[in-house]
Amino acid sequence: MALLEVSDISVQFGGIRALDDLSFEIEEGQILGLIGPNGAGKTTLFNVVSRIYDPTQGSVTFDGHDLLALPAHAISRVGVYRTFQNLALWPGMTVLENVMVGDHTRTKANFFTAAFRLGTKQEEQALKRRAWEALEELDLEEHAYHPAAALPFGTLKRIELARALIADPRLVMLDEPASGLTHAEVDSLAQDIRNLRDNHNLTVLLVEHHMRMVLGISEHLVVLNFGRKIADGHPDVVRNDPEVIEAYLGSGNSE
Repeated sequence: MALLEVSDISVQFGGIRALDDLSFEIEEGQILGLIGPNGAGKTTLFNVVSRIYDPTQGSVTFDGHDLLALPAHAISRVGVYRTFQNLALWPGMTVLENVMVGDHTRTKANFFTAAFRLGTKQEEQALKRRAWEALEELDLEEHAYHPAAALPFGTLKRIELARALIADPRLVMLDEPASGLTHAEVDSLAQDIRNLRDNHNLTVLLVEHHMRMVLGISEHLVVLNFGRKIADGHPDVVRNDPEVIEAYLGSGNSE
């Protein structure tokens, strides 16, 4: 049964149609790769699902609920979490603090109670414990009290995964998680994603240009080109689709 259903989504910016009647589904527990050349509309789709953009038309249903009826700040509360192409960590905060921020929407503290430390100690301790467990799962506990600014890029990418994990998501949307990583780091990240999916029954929507990684961990592929879906199916079938080859290589290089 589909956990996320994207139906006839179109997004238009002036005269530019960034998404053109896009429809696809993700089954619960599946890793789905959303791929396509630069400018194909992948990040636009992420921004629609995470409520940064409002579509021109169409619907997005998450576990039977209308996702487009929710404000952006409520997305994580229903179990949808995303990462961004560019790191969204606070460099001056420790790794542990950065991970703790990932679950801030579920805490009961407000400005007044936090400022005067009213009834927040127990909640903060529980939050810190969950953050530590996420760091342990990704072998990051040795960096817990280091400032994020001092750490290698590959480690920072895994910190973002830990921050997503602490929010107890059902769907994680990963936007270019392998960007800027070495081959060894890409392989390690791919294994981390598989393990997190298996251990937490996560559903993963992955946008990534690193094709070896996408083909290695995705169980289903959706391919976009100029905002339009050109292929949808098993990776072994999609990778040999003539229209997909044309979109990536162009007719002059198709041989």
